[in-house]
Amino acid sequence: MAEIDDIDRQLLRMLREDGRRTFSEMAPEVGLSVAAVKRRVDRLRADGVITGFSAQIDHSRLGWGIEAFIELSYTGATPVGEIVRTAYKVPEVQAVFTIAGDPDALVHVRVRDIEHLQQVIDGLRRSGQVTGTKTLMVLGSWTRNA
Repeated sequence: MAEIDDIDRQLLRMLREDGRRTFSEMAPEVGLSVAAVKRRVDRLRADGVITGFSAQIDHSRLGWGIEAFIELSYTGATPVGEIVRTAYKVPEVQAVFTIAGDPDALVHVRVRDIEHLQQVIDGLRRSGQVTGTKTLMVLGSWTRNA
């Protein structure tokens, strides 16, 4: 496990809020030189704490405004890898979480409309090993940035 301090946590928070933020913008906020901030960020990357940088996308502006979670139950002998492969093949799937207990997996999807959601659910059900689904529509969301 990487050793991080309060300054590292501040840098991580700033980068989560804006991954394009420059070292010179962050340095005064944490009270370090630009070079010291760069060294810390480089260390966080080398230690695997920072795994990459990405753009945050407003999917509703692209016509994919409906978000849902689908609980999937599988036959008892289904290997975890097969659970992930079933959902991975579906382009609308954003993430797959295999979980202990019932259900076996939680799948995060983005779709255009309710009909599109129904098509995705039907496709997952046709995979052969899915024994049941339960769909939870997202009404709103909040993500921790710190």
